[in-house]
Amino acid sequence: MLTSPHPKAEKPFQALFKKPWLRRELALAPLLLPAISMSAAEAFKLDSSYQVYDESEGRIKVVSRYFRGEMYLGDTTTFRFQILNDAISGASPTGFLPGLPGGGQPFLAELEDLRVGVLGALSQQIGDHKVELELSRSRESDYLSEGLALSDKWELNQKNTTLTLGFNFLNDDIVVIGTRNQEKRSYDFVLGVTQLLDKNTVLSANLTIGYSEGYLNDQYKIIQRTNIVAGTAFTAVNRYPENRPSSRLREVLQLQGTRFFDKYQAALDSTIRFSNDDYGVFSQSLQIEWRQGIGERWEVTPFFRYYRQNAADFYHQTLDGVVTTQPASFPDGSGPNYSADYRLSSMSTLSLGLKTRFQLSENFSLSAAYEFYDMRGTGSNQAPAAAYPTASIWTFGLTVQF
Repeated sequence: MLTSPHPKAEKPFQALFKKPWLRRELALAPLLLPAISMSAAEAFKLDSSYQVYDESEGRIKVVSRYFRGEMYLGDTTTFRFQILNDAISGASPTGFLPGLPGGGQPFLAELEDLRVGVLGALSQQIGDHKVELELSRSRESDYLSEGLALSDKWELNQKNTTLTLGFNFLNDDIVVIGTRNQEKRSYDFVLGVTQLLDKNTVLSANLTIGYSEGYLNDQYKIIQRTNIVAGTAFTAVNRYPENRPSSRLREVLQLQGTRFFDKYQAALDSTIRFSNDDYGVFSQSLQIEWRQGIGERWEVTPFFRYYRQNAADFYHQTLDGVVTTQPASFPDGSGPNYSADYRLSSMSTLSLGLKTRFQLSENFSLSAAYEFYDMRGTGSNQAPAAAYPTASIWTFGLTVQF
């Protein structure tokens, strides 16, 4: 999958551009509605979309343009691709506490960047197996990510059961200001099963084991500490780079159920996701969609998503009383770990949205979506309230299919 783990683009769900934890392929034909997979009757499918992610009060704004295509090359071969361009601007919390003396250290830092990404995937049907190889590349001013993914979907039980086995690898090169470039490597192993219970019901379960190593810090996040000025009785608030562990092991379990209702020409889709890692972060999420057909041309999909997590073991608002030695100027993950990044705090998010699709003709369709996103701190290990964003997300698309 095309990914960009750069921390500057603070998207609400892994987002907008990372491995989409809610994107999936359904085996049940009536449920596919606008998201129909390529078949032998189609030569190609093109999809272009424009998306604006806009946080309130002048925070992060991301304007994205996607161009996706899928081509049927023969009875058993399919090629798909994706090109994206993101313009990122606005301001993001640095980790410095607001309202405290700190020699002018800002609570928010301005940022601006441009990201360009490409992805290509070739799939081949071999008997009951569909094997796919995917390559991706994404570049920003200070971040280069290159990826490889290999997957196999094995159809059993007269195609009522599908087993999925996959492996993803990402190799990232990060330009860190003031020192040499750093590297990060990520590995994901995916095991899944999809079961067709009847002509209108499908269930699926997916388990992902992921491991990352190397430079896992966000170089744009800091943490403060109150120090005594040598030889005086005065104190000063100083800033230091965060220091996350140099490795991360995570497990993700996703359960999904979809039910199509013939009487109402609608489908109910529910997804539950549990995630745990050795940072000490345990998260849970729930998404519910109702896809409603209206006549022969319209589809309307209201959706709801809720997410919550506890704080990482090394999350702190400040280093006061946490680290007494001099923190490293360029931390490498060793020694005591610490971060004031609000994304590692105890928090929850809520998303409410509506997606629509209009079938102009047999070959053309238009789509639009709006989502309201709200993040808030919870419990005792939360960041300052001003750190958590709210955002509006608008998406417009055109699909051409022959």
